[in-house]
Amino acid sequence: MDVVGGKWKVLILWALDERPRRFGELRRVLPGVSEKVLASHLRELEDDGIVLREDFAEVPPRVEYSLTELGRGLNRALEPLGRWGREHVLGKASHNEAPVSHAP
Repeated sequence: MDVVGGKWKVLILWALDERPRRFGELRRVLPGVSEKVLASHLRELEDDGIVLREDFAEVPPRVEYSLTELGRGLNRALEPLGRWGREHVLGKASHNEAPVSHAP
């Protein structure tokens, strides 16, 4: 649980499961995450062997983050949790919304 603890780590993993991404791209697909928190979480995930940071020797500098094999395995293990959340948390939220009145 230490590896995926926190609000943003699982969302980072799911974003990287789609394809490798640059830091700015991750910020855009994870609205609300601060630069400081995203950088910290990416560093921790890299230290844990979940995320690979690839630094391209280019000008301007370019860095991409992707999942390692261990990270892809972790995402597969988290799939049932995501499914449960969609069914029980997100599904419940839509059922608890006030019905829309169509009366004139």
